[in-house]
This record gives sequence, C-alpha cells and structure tokens, in this order.
Amino acid sequence: MALQDICNFQSVFEDSLTTEYPAVPHGKKIASNYVSGLPFSNNKSLFHFYIPVAEYLDESPIQFGQISTVQNCSADSSEDPFLTSSTLPTCLPFASSQSVPLPFPMAHGTTTLAFMFQGGVLAAADTRSSCSGLVACPASQKILPIHSHLVGLTSGTSADCALWKRILARELRLYQLRHGRRLSTSGAAKLLSHMLHPFKGTELCVAATLCGWDGGETGPGSRGETTKNQMTDLFYVCSDGTRLRGMLFSVGSGSPYAYSILDQGVHWGLTVDEAKSIAREAVYRATYRDAYSGNCVDMYHITSKGWTRRNREDLKEEYYREKERRKHEKTERRDVTFSD
Repeated sequence: MALQDICNFQSVFEDSLTTEYPAVPHGKKIASNYVSGLPFSNNKSLFHFYIPVAEYLDESPIQFGQISTVQNCSADSSEDPFLTSSTLPTCLPFASSQSVPLPFPMAHGTTTLAFMFQGGVLAAADTRSSCSGLVACPASQKILPIHSHLVGLTSGTSADCALWKRILARELRLYQLRHGRRLSTSGAAKLLSHMLHPFKGTELCVAATLCGWDGGETGPGSRGETTKNQMTDLFYVCSDGTRLRGMLFSVGSGSPYAYSILDQGVHWGLTVDEAKSIAREAVYRATYRDAYSGNCVDMYHITSKGWTRRNREDLKEEYYREKERRKHEKTERRDVTFSD
C-alpha cells in the first residue's frame, strides 16, 4: 500500500485499463505500458503478458521449450499494431507449440546384458554415455541397484532412467513396509510397466532390464520346491509398456555384437568365473564394433545373499589381452608349419 501511495501506481494502472487498450483476443500477446506516467518512464514497456493458446496446453510436457519463436514473433508483430520492435523482446519463449528440430540428432547408444545361470543372475554393461558423436561421460553408472536383491540395467536417456529408478525404488520400499516382504521381480516389472505405459508416444526413452532373486519366497499354490524360475527372474521393460520375460537379454546399440558371444556361450551349468568371463567378452566385442559403447565394464552378480559388484575394469586391458592371445596363436601356427 505504501508503494502505491508513493508511486501513484494504482491510479495509473486503473486509468490504463479503462482508456488505453481494447480487449485482447485469446491467444494474442499484448505489451502494456502501465508506467508511462511515472517520472522514470522511457516510453518502453516493463510488463509483457501472454495468454497461451489452447493448443499449447494440449501439448506433451516433454516438448516444453522446443518451440519456434522468431517466426511467430515477427508474424504477430505485423498483425497487431501494439507489438512493435520497441516494446517486444526479440522472441517470446511461449509463442507457439510447434516443435523445431534440434541442432543435431541426439543419437545415443549403449551395451547392457544380463543372463541367468545356476549361480544366479549376472548383469554387465559398459560405462560410456554418448550424445550424437560426443562422449558425454566415460564413467557413467548403467547398472542401478534398486534394493538388496534387485538391480536394473538401464539404456535410453540417462535422466529418464535415473528418475524412474528412484520412483520404482520408492514404490518397492513402500510395498515392503506395508506388507512386510519384498515385492517379487515379476511384480516390480509389472509395476514399472504400468507406470511407464501412459507415456507411450512421448519422447520418454527408458529401456530397463530387471534382474532379481526371489528364491526366499514361494507363491500361492506352490508345493515348496525351489525351481530356477522361482529363484531368479529376468524381465525387460520398455517405456511404451512392453514387458518381456526371458533367460537372456541384451539391450542397446551394441546388443547385436553381444548376442554373438552370448548365444554360443551361455548355458545353465556355467560357473561364476565362466559367466563373468563370457559377460566381459560380450561387452568387449560390442564396444570394439559399436562406437557408442566403450571405456569400462561393470558387472553385478545377484544371488540369494543379494547383489555383489565386481570392480570396474577398463576394456583396454581386455584389448591388450586379446592382442597377446592372437599373437601367441599366430606364433604357434607358424611353429607347427615349420615343424611339418
């Protein structure tokens, strides 16, 4: 009230509303010079109001900010006499709901894999986060623990994956507090699928592989015996609501190269050391051929005691080991040829 008395702001505001400007159509922008009568006025507007069009309110929030501004500013300026170059900024951030192409394609890739064997579930992934032709982060974490017996391998947009991992972890913790037991891996996959399905058709990009151990729990109707399907579980969940169950999954741009190793080497009777060797070899082959995958490899082993993480290993060490192995094989073949 004191500010209005000193600056006489209220009277100027009321006079401007009643005399200066006609009604503004819905969806148009208006620049109001309410302080023209003040001593410090320089005949330029200090207040810019915008009434959003109805079409903009129907747009997906994922596209927020990706709008065309310069063209709409110039078009509206020519139509409305109140929109002059002296009263409007060069562009308005909410001028239209029309999406504009990004300056470069936001292509990204990764290599994640997981498979079940007699020793539990083994999950492995590379650590390179890419954005188009750039390496955004060489040491990112793509295997995210959700609780003591469940981890998730993530591929897609890093921010989306991190957000939905936290949401899923929160819901599973609340379920455990309410019911006194952990939700099964199948239930967690179904819950995540139902939460992601409303975002089908948007720019949300999440592809998660859930690896869990449910050996301590038996479902209704079971006779108490423990089978491999009850002990370990593996699910693939996509942001469009897709939910797949399997024994082996590999997701990402490097997955075709990883499958070439996994299909011929993975079987139920693997030992833990053999499983780790195959997983490391599959990630290495994928990073060797796929430019969007690389740097290091992370591995998690999920058993009845929970998950354990293997020390991160630089894949260049695997490259040098492969180089030495090939050199040794070449030497052996040459010696055999000379002996013949």
